[in-house]
Amino acid sequence: MNTQTDLAEEGGRAGEPGTPQSADGLKAGLKNRHLSMIAIGGVIGAGLFVGSSGGIAAAGPAILVSYALVGAMVVFVMRMLGEMAAASPDSGSFSAYAERALGRWAGFSIGWLYWFFWVVVLAVEATAGAVILEGWVPAVPQWAWALAVMVVLTATNLASVSSYGEFEFWFAGVKVVAIGAFVVIGLLAAFGLLPGSDNPGAGLAHLTDAGGFFPQGAGAVLTGVLMVVFSFMGSEIVTLAAGESEDPRRAVTKATNSVIWRIAVFYLGSVLVVLTLLPWNDPSIVEKGSYVAALDSIGIPHAGQIMNVIVLTAVLSCLNSALYTASRMAFSLGERGDAPQRFARVSAKGVPVTAIWASVAFGFLAVYLNYAFKDTVFTFLLNSSGAVALFVWLVICFTQLRMRGILMRESPERVTVRMWLFPYLTWATAGMILFVLVSMLFDEANRQVVLLSVLVAAVVVTVGLVLDRGRRTAARP
Repeated sequence: MNTQTDLAEEGGRAGEPGTPQSADGLKAGLKNRHLSMIAIGGVIGAGLFVGSSGGIAAAGPAILVSYALVGAMVVFVMRMLGEMAAASPDSGSFSAYAERALGRWAGFSIGWLYWFFWVVVLAVEATAGAVILEGWVPAVPQWAWALAVMVVLTATNLASVSSYGEFEFWFAGVKVVAIGAFVVIGLLAAFGLLPGSDNPGAGLAHLTDAGGFFPQGAGAVLTGVLMVVFSFMGSEIVTLAAGESEDPRRAVTKATNSVIWRIAVFYLGSVLVVLTLLPWNDPSIVEKGSYVAALDSIGIPHAGQIMNVIVLTAVLSCLNSALYTASRMAFSLGERGDAPQRFARVSAKGVPVTAIWASVAFGFLAVYLNYAFKDTVFTFLLNSSGAVALFVWLVICFTQLRMRGILMRESPERVTVRMWLFPYLTWATAGMILFVLVSMLFDEANRQVVLLSVLVAAVVVTVGLVLDRGRRTAARP
């Protein structure tokens, strides 16, 4: 494993004058403000804006419990990952740590699965953005918009890592400001403190006035968990990006420590506002979308178009990060010999050009499949990658169980972030993730996603084990 070094400690500089470069050739071009916004924006995906209405309809106000449970799971996973990343920043993040703690087959498997997940996300987000843009400019066909956003963000990532960071800084900034304003304005309206609001100001009454807090029964909380868990995926991106920052350990530590309030404000806070402004069974929540319905209830004009702008920003942010994340994972795999060596080559600006092109090529192919074979090939790609993030979180748990001992033996002074109640909370988190996966098997809407994801994972793991055995056999005298 080629672990990235702390430049301040090593004192090494390469490439352009005054531009720090990591040990593996990637430029440390992300500033602290970039990492801070990537960390904040990483937990705000388009799924929050477009997926919350379904969860509210399924569980009522109890969806808050679902968000809290999944949020806690993500906080614990990020704490584990933060412990390892702060001690040993690496562009391969959990894949590199899994290789060290569990074996090369594990790093190979989870790295390729994660790459597969994000290149499929490229197609999903490009198509979602194209739908919005086509609504504004119908003269341009949807496929052309999808192609345009892919080309623009590919160029951004090819330019330099700082270009990615700058775009993500502003994309994430729009999301953060929008949700922050939504929470403040919504709460003022809910309690009758917003001048000119159309909302009667019922306070917290809507949490219980339409059948109680659990109108669909306590079991609906689990249904809600299965519906909202996918909107949290991507929070781990900051640990990959930290490897190209000016101060990786500080960036990871800060991001890990702030994940609690980020989830509390952006997820629980914004969904709470929706539920205080409208009864959970108000038809407009499903018809218009939860956030648009909430804005309409206040009397905000053009709420639908405002939300389209915010959702488009979230989509572009996710697409930008998907390309960055997929390319860095491909780079790390190439660097460790688990992918073609060309993937590990960087340009004069420290950009892994081949890894980016390989990732975006699959993304373009997936976009084409989405239009040409949407109900067959693309549906298979979508379903077979759907549970990968849960697999990643599970591997992070098992990796951290082993890595704690390794780090404490080799360099205990580097363990500046520690998982709480180790190892009990780590095991409990792994149990929570397994419970979610098993529950998905008994849920008709998610059964195919889990089965196909397990099938693809089994194939990749088998390839990893065969390659690992072949290398060990070849290494014997």
